[in-house]
Amino acid sequence: MVNTMSTEKAQSQQILIINSELQTNRLMNQIIQSLGFTVIVSENISNAQKYFSGKNPSLVIINELIAIQDNFSWIKTIRQRFPLLPIILYTISEQHQTLKQALRLGIDDYLSAPLTKEEIQNSIHANLLHSQNLRNYVLLESRRATKQLQARVHDLETLTDLARMVTSSLDLDHVLKTIVHAAVELTGAEEGSLLLIDEETGELYMRASRNFNEEFVSTFRMPVNDSLIGSVVKTGKVVIFDDSTPQKIKTSYLVHSLIYIPIKLKEQIIGVIGVDNRHNRMTFSQRDIGLLTTMAEYAVIAIENARLFSEVVTERTKLETIINQIEDGVLVMDNDFRILIINNLAQTVLGIQGENLIGSPIQIYPIDQEFLEIIKKFENYLGKSSEINTDDDRVFSAHLAKITGIGYAITLHDISYLKKLDRIKSDFVSTVSHDLRSPLTAILGYVDLVERAGPVQELQKNFLDRIQFSVHNITTLVDDLLNLGRIEAGFDTRKEHLDMSIYIHQSIDELNPKFLQSNMQLKINVPDSAHLIFASPIQMRQLLNNLLTNAIKYSNPGTSLTVTLQENENQIIIQISDEGYGIPAVDLPYIFDKFYRSGNVIGTEIPGSGLGLAIVKSIVESHQGRIWVDSTVGKGSTFTIVFPISD
Repeated sequence: MVNTMSTEKAQSQQILIINSELQTNRLMNQIIQSLGFTVIVSENISNAQKYFSGKNPSLVIINELIAIQDNFSWIKTIRQRFPLLPIILYTISEQHQTLKQALRLGIDDYLSAPLTKEEIQNSIHANLLHSQNLRNYVLLESRRATKQLQARVHDLETLTDLARMVTSSLDLDHVLKTIVHAAVELTGAEEGSLLLIDEETGELYMRASRNFNEEFVSTFRMPVNDSLIGSVVKTGKVVIFDDSTPQKIKTSYLVHSLIYIPIKLKEQIIGVIGVDNRHNRMTFSQRDIGLLTTMAEYAVIAIENARLFSEVVTERTKLETIINQIEDGVLVMDNDFRILIINNLAQTVLGIQGENLIGSPIQIYPIDQEFLEIIKKFENYLGKSSEINTDDDRVFSAHLAKITGIGYAITLHDISYLKKLDRIKSDFVSTVSHDLRSPLTAILGYVDLVERAGPVQELQKNFLDRIQFSVHNITTLVDDLLNLGRIEAGFDTRKEHLDMSIYIHQSIDELNPKFLQSNMQLKINVPDSAHLIFASPIQMRQLLNNLLTNAIKYSNPGTSLTVTLQENENQIIIQISDEGYGIPAVDLPYIFDKFYRSGNVIGTEIPGSGLGLAIVKSIVESHQGRIWVDSTVGKGSTFTIVFPISD
């Protein structure tokens, strides 16, 4: 039977003839055109190439001799480029070996002389139909693969959205419900459920579901023993079955097919996720098992995240309760000075009020400018304490510390009562000291008058000398107390730019008689001038006199005393070193305390009130300086004072 096709469709198709025989070309051209096709003729392969740059031919007829001359190379190339293009070999000899080689290279058919219209028509129509069938098949497979790929992409997009929600949401009920809904949608099931084990009863209860009656969900309880779901919990293995599954099952409701996947948390089964069909007899596949396994893992992540968050919230609540209950103010900030923790007392002291304080920069609040300056230069104040005065006349000691990996911490301790006690003590000492001056002066006056009133015995004179010595000591103590009170009260605060090298030389000159009396060797390493400091002249003289006098008192005659002044990094450093008795190591932390005297001088005849070094320290601190002592018993002591150079 002769194949036919519409003239319009045939005319839209081009037949390429590659043949150098003019008579044969004329014959084939006539026959093919009569069939309604458009004919293109090329006498060689080179010329035929141009017909593949635009609209490609629908079929090619090539002469056997031209193909052999090219060693079939062109046919190989065309077949690789256009695998569905029909190629017909025109042969005269019909040699078996040539046809065999041609067919192996991809020739679809052959024509042999003498040519007839029927043979050409049948060959062209058969090969075009075969090519069209192949194209339809490829298109169908492509659509099928595309559909599968789209379904896979849809699955991946759904899983990606689920993963994003699981990691971003802490609403466990919402997350688990969304997971079950996605499981039903992706598997095409009718119902879905997620069951967890009740830790108290050991029963399975339904935590999330899809298409189940709410009353059924709220009352559903299933023992682990002797049930299909229980076998999943016990074995940790997947259960899948349909109507054809050769096993008897026990469930709380009738189903045609279902899948149960265990939910594992750290190798422990905590629940089961499943989908089922009650009416539809659709069976589930390995793809469905893979999807549900992923859903089970998402459920584990969501449950674990919720548990960890709950623990964090509980611990943070405990921490906040503890911090708010303690009597000190607590403020913790990150490295950018954003608030991490702040208790109620710290909010009150610093004047920080409002909601959502956590995470906000502390600089945005109207805190005290002095405290803000401390924060800006936090590194300079680490390990030190500063005082903060509140509007209600309370005083807080602010201690600053750095927390590695977190940021900074400030604790605020109420020292108002200490300040009040110190003020009362200072007032009392000042008052008593002032009131003691008059009777002490009177005692000294009468002691002098006793000797003038008449001769006294040697023993009486000894008694009078002791009275005079004791009164002088008490007078010195009173003077020291008054001086310390004035410094702490802020008197004698008139400051000016001073050259400490001049003051050191003046103090040494004033005490020169005492140096001569003790036969001490002075080593003065002080330049004629130095950078200026901003200080009180009266207090600087008092500081130097106290330190130099101490060096004389607590050194043996004939030893050396070294005074040094040097400058380093915008600081003036003064050192006074003696070769005296030294200070025991146990006494060094307390040597600057009021009324404290070292253990190796208590009980000696060396006079002293224990206030000299306390006065020195108060003067140094009131000038933003630092002082410390290095000492070895039997070898001497070195006092080091550091003052900032004036801008």
